[in-house]
Amino acid sequence: MENAAADGIAACLDEGNDPYNLIVTDLVALIGHVQASLRLIEAAIAREALLAEQDAAANIFVLDDVTPRYVAASTALKTCDTGLGMALGRLRDSEAPARLLN
Repeated sequence: MENAAADGIAACLDEGNDPYNLIVTDLVALIGHVQASLRLIEAAIAREALLAEQDAAANIFVLDDVTPRYVAASTALKTCDTGLGMALGRLRDSEAPARLLN
């Protein structure tokens, strides 16, 4: 499986694509996916909070609160988003001087 992935990358590189641009494009896509997941989690937390308020108003209490799992996932994704953003920034910073020299 790894060889197939490596062959796909090699084929892309052979076609004249700049590896730098491929990496930046991939990182941007990953950041987009992480941020979309964060928005979904935030919406789920808001939905759970609304349902909890409605249940409390109706004197119904739900003991299985899934919000802590959402918060843990959100924290992990925020850390991932920060790391990916830093990686992208460093790539862009390191490439700028090299492109100026050419």
